[in-house]
Amino acid sequence: MKISIASGKGGTGKTLVATSLATSLAGKNKVIADCDVEEPNVHLFFPQKNLLERIECIVSIPVIDETKCTHCGTCSEICAYHALAVLPKTVLIFPELCHGCGGCSLACPEKAISEGSRSVGEIFRAREGSLEIVWGELKLGEARSTPLIHSVKDFAKGDLVIVDCPPGTSCSMVEAVRGTDFCLLVTEPTPFGLYDLDLAIKVLEKMNIPRGVLVNKSGIGDREIYRYLETRKIPLLLEIPMSREIAEIYSRGIIFVEQMPEWKERFAALAGKIGEMVA
Repeated sequence: MKISIASGKGGTGKTLVATSLATSLAGKNKVIADCDVEEPNVHLFFPQKNLLERIECIVSIPVIDETKCTHCGTCSEICAYHALAVLPKTVLIFPELCHGCGGCSLACPEKAISEGSRSVGEIFRAREGSLEIVWGELKLGEARSTPLIHSVKDFAKGDLVIVDCPPGTSCSMVEAVRGTDFCLLVTEPTPFGLYDLDLAIKVLEKMNIPRGVLVNKSGIGDREIYRYLETRKIPLLLEIPMSREIAEIYSRGIIFVEQMPEWKERFAALAGKIGEMVA
């Protein structure tokens, strides 16, 4: 089973929930995949981990053979992402814009385009106890995180995979939740939390992914988010109260369920509810 942990905005507690859920469940073949490749932090909560593997994430880019190229402009015309610019005497390639689809090489009448490659980041695999941790680190300056997110998910293999998604509802979040069996949306009971939760739910509805909500920092804000969930008939699966104790434990880089074991039972019950909904 693959469970994605997402939200419409940052700072709601996705990583807190993802690490707590992974730690609370029994079983040997479980994996947590940190797909927030611009700011991965899940691995920081497992200081005793053993690094198993470190792999470059390679993507395709076009290579132009100027001895064959007639500068007809066909390649730039078919490129939807404007990754090629054909000038009278040369072709400019913008690697950061290229999506690696290979359309330019197929369309080139002179067969002057071949496939090259470049690295966009690294994938790491580590293990601490019965849990495997997989995360990606995007190279500085890279415009697109989706190829690396896709690769991180490919390396996360297990009976239970928990995907910690990037914040927001952009392409990176869509790629992270794609193919998961269930998405747990983490939100907070504030006007900002409700607005961004609504956006995330609309994305998941379009993708036809089953979903439920966890309200973090409950007790602050107002009751609008609860009325919204009731009206939309979206299940509220768990609430975590606004707690100074939880915040202090988390700020020290400790998974709070390790010091508050009663919460392990609640997260295990949460996983059970999700399993029933998926089934």
